Amino acid sequence: MIVLDRIVLASGSPRRLELLRSLGFDVTVAPSGYHEPPMPHLSPRELAVSHAREKLASVARVDGAATVAADTVVDLDGEALGKPRDAAEAARMLESLSGREHLVHTAYAVALPGIEAPLEAAETTRVRFHDLRPDEIAAYVATGEPMDKAGAYGIQGRAAALVAGIDGDFYTVMGFPLGGFVRALRRLGFVPPTANRAAK
Repeated sequence: MIVLDRIVLASGSPRRLELLRSLGFDVTVAPSGYHEPPMPHLSPRELAVSHAREKLASVARVDGAATVAADTVVDLDGEALGKPRDAAEAARMLESLSGREHLVHTAYAVALPGIEAPLEAAETTRVRFHDLRPDEIAAYVATGEPMDKAGAYGIQGRAAALVAGIDGDFYTVMGFPLGGFVRALRRLGFVPPTANRAAK
């Protein structure tokens, strides 16, 4: 197994940075600058994969490091909910999620040293919201937290109080499926730094 120490993260997401660093990776942030256009012909899961692929393609590879891009899409009955444009749209998204189940798809694309073809994968988790009161939605939107998050909520933040339950991987909802990512790396002969230290 090859220990993969360095990652170039094609994202400005502090959540993805935190998650990758939690596994011991030395992470360099290089936001892709890719604009996420609507693609109504794609399913929400396909949309997440497409965005991750394009983000990866827009960032140059670094010798000896992996380059990682990811995208998260909230899927309500087959409709993709991205990041809200304003507070009113955030409130509408949360109203639509109230008392219901939805899917969260997080896709990632990875360029690995010595491997020409990028690795692409996506994980899906089912999330169920409590019935939300209008004042509860308004108070959450007023925090500003929904504005940079798919579906207008961050499960690791104040929105934890909105969630009745999940079926699947918590980190997929947070923005990067660590478990699936590490296992995909292992299949290609790579392990994170934490695995290397544990083996000593």
